[in-house]
Amino acid sequence: MFVICVAGMPASGKGVFIEEARKKSLPVYVMGDIVREETLRRGLKLTPHNLNMVAEDLRKKYGKEAIAKKIVEKIRKTKHNTIIIDGVRSLDEIEYFKKTLGETIIVAIHASPRTRFERIRKRNRPGDPKTWEEFVERDLVELGFGLGNVIALADYMIVNEGTISDLRREAKKMLEEIFRRM
Repeated sequence: MFVICVAGMPASGKGVFIEEARKKSLPVYVMGDIVREETLRRGLKLTPHNLNMVAEDLRKKYGKEAIAKKIVEKIRKTKHNTIIIDGVRSLDEIEYFKKTLGETIIVAIHASPRTRFERIRKRNRPGDPKTWEEFVERDLVELGFGLGNVIALADYMIVNEGTISDLRREAKKMLEEIFRRM
């Protein structure tokens, strides 16, 4: 199996890259879905605080690759040879995917903090930080999981400081390049 892990800070543009991958009929597995399912199973509301608490609890109880283990259970049911995993946050997860699924690469989507904060303010999603301080606090939580290390060691990187059209164009080019190298 060939695994494309997509990583990036909140509002970096991961979702647009994922949309382009789906257009190529690639199945997408979302790490955050595992945490959301577990949060609801525990009878908790889907708030940033609860999601982070559950993610940390899973990692403490079952190891740093706990969420990766749960998503691999779902992935094993697919017949696809190439898959996308959205929202990888640690090198432990990457190593687990390599060990259990096969060849694994990392695609990082990067945007500056100011750009990401402006995007968050414009999209106004429930649970998104409202102030710069809340935004920085959430970034520090993400980095605490090891996301910065994943981004730093990415095999491919898109710097997303432009428009959505620019990002779509870059995502298409990158996916084509990845497929050529497979």
